[in-house]
Amino acid sequence: MPKLRSAILLLTLVSVGLPAQDSPENRIAASLKQLAAAAAPIQDSLNLAIKTDFRSLLDRPGALNASYTDLPMTRVEAPDGAFKLFTWNLPRTDGSHLFEGFLLARTAQGQAVYELRDMTGKITAPEVPELGPEKWYGALYYEVIPVKKGGRTYYTLLGWKGYSKAETRKVIDVLSFKGGKPRFGAPLFSAKKETKSRIKPMRRVFGYAFSVTMTLRYDPELEAIIMDHLSPHRPDLKDQWAFYGPDMTHDGYFWHKGEWWFGPEIDLREPENAKPGKASDQRKR
Repeated sequence: MPKLRSAILLLTLVSVGLPAQDSPENRIAASLKQLAAAAAPIQDSLNLAIKTDFRSLLDRPGALNASYTDLPMTRVEAPDGAFKLFTWNLPRTDGSHLFEGFLLARTAQGQAVYELRDMTGKITAPEVPELGPEKWYGALYYEVIPVKKGGRTYYTLLGWKGYSKAETRKVIDVLSFKGGKPRFGAPLFSAKKETKSRIKPMRRVFGYAFSVTMTLRYDPELEAIIMDHLSPHRPDLKDQWAFYGPDMTHDGYFWHKGEWWFGPEIDLREPENAKPGKASDQRKR
């Protein structure tokens, strides 16, 4: 009996010291690490398992208060605690990407979980429509910038979007809530002056060559989204985004009078002169 009790005690101590290998968090992390190297059918199976485990994880009471720092995916959260937004991607062998995501939002009743469905292939004019979780212009979001207009909060999202073997994209999108339901896209960007269009974009999309990188970040001192200006390698390649790249100049979007105003050719050595109050109204376009 003493030997049996000792064996039971040893087994208990060993079990307590072992990680919970079958926890949803560990299963999600393990599957995410395998996605990039897996063939498409295996990717899809792993992805289905990830989404199943993720939903069970986010459906838990108090899920909004958890940190999720151990999950190897892109995660942003609203500074006011309104939501947590999780995104990941499946890189395909043809250079395209399928994006996945979950939005965990605070509600009057507690919390709600929304699965995001990437419908990039069916969105022919991505800057125009307002979209919902069921029809989403997929991206990996890495920064959120809250702004207010008319007593309502809009969350400006910066994201990376793998697109093809030749082209990468970055996105400025907007998340807001209407009647408690999430919507992507909002008419907060001034219409482009050069097109003589009065239709304001719901989001901004920037394409550039796969072989280069583009800076797109928020500068809190300027209160502006700063980005590399993209130009084609040759004039005859205009509007062919796969041949665009940074040209060593910078543009920006400034939050001014309830809109994101476009500021071209910003001199970052004199940032004060770049703000709308000190720039001409030609910046609005």
